[in-house]
Amino acid sequence: MADQQPEPQEESVCTSWQHMLQGVLGIVLFAGTVFLVQQYMQQPPSPDLHKEIQQLSLQVQQLQQEQAMPSMVLNRYRNSICYIFGVYRVGYPNQRPALRARVSGTGFVVAQGMLATNRHVAQPWYGDSEAEGLIHTGAKPQLEKLMAFFPGLPTPVNITPLAYSAQGDLAVLHMDDEELEKSLRPLPLAAGISNPGELVTVIGYPMGVLGMVAKSPAAVYERLAYRRDDMNAANELAALSLIRPSATCGHLGDVVGDKLIYDAPTAHGGSGGPVFNSHGEVIGINSAYIDGFSGGTLGVSVQALKPVMDAAQKRQP
Repeated sequence: MADQQPEPQEESVCTSWQHMLQGVLGIVLFAGTVFLVQQYMQQPPSPDLHKEIQQLSLQVQQLQQEQAMPSMVLNRYRNSICYIFGVYRVGYPNQRPALRARVSGTGFVVAQGMLATNRHVAQPWYGDSEAEGLIHTGAKPQLEKLMAFFPGLPTPVNITPLAYSAQGDLAVLHMDDEELEKSLRPLPLAAGISNPGELVTVIGYPMGVLGMVAKSPAAVYERLAYRRDDMNAANELAALSLIRPSATCGHLGDVVGDKLIYDAPTAHGGSGGPVFNSHGEVIGINSAYIDGFSGGTLGVSVQALKPVMDAAQKRQP
């Protein structure tokens, strides 16, 4: 089947999930209304009935909050969630690089001047079997460039790694732009541990430049769809204010130590994005997905990020 060019359209946030919540909310409201009418017709209001009314009101408020949450966090924190693009190489002294590759991912502001992301985004050879094989034989890894593209900014910002997690897939980076540091809002980090069954929203740049190009206006899509140089394409998207993250929704399936398992879909380029709970707090950092299993998206708990932030704070320029 031939590929079809996507038509320009407004970005939808977890549309199917919102439709489902709207249906559930409608059923709850209808059932609650019928119940209350019956109770009032049968007998005068009692303390127990008032209590049931309060409980029903709280349930409706919670459903409304969960329905609005994905759109709320995307609109509120969009500008603090960046697309990360980089180039790295692994090679031996005085020789051409044995490996040279690009990396793309997502990062988000956690404190003034600091971004959180995955270690395999900030240090791309981490977990790469080919690169690690070369390193074991004496090759040296090196970042050639690492840039952050923020929504609304026409040009990227240089970023440099500050600290890595010794055991997990986490890193904190420094933004080399003092004025920008002051203007971006840090995302709120959850203080408590999340429980399985909670609703989650993941925000990031799945498919990287290709994902942003796919949802661009037709004229931009036609010009950039087959561009191979991601840096040039990302620069053009930035100049056109088309650096735009996407949101996906799901449920937290399990929590095992510092690992979060959820069914909100993602793809390469989404690594390092924030995972929000229904209160609009970041509970984790999106890190990986299992091919062929829609419930197998993996993240690292924000609890494991705090020691990395403390280490980065000490090294902050």
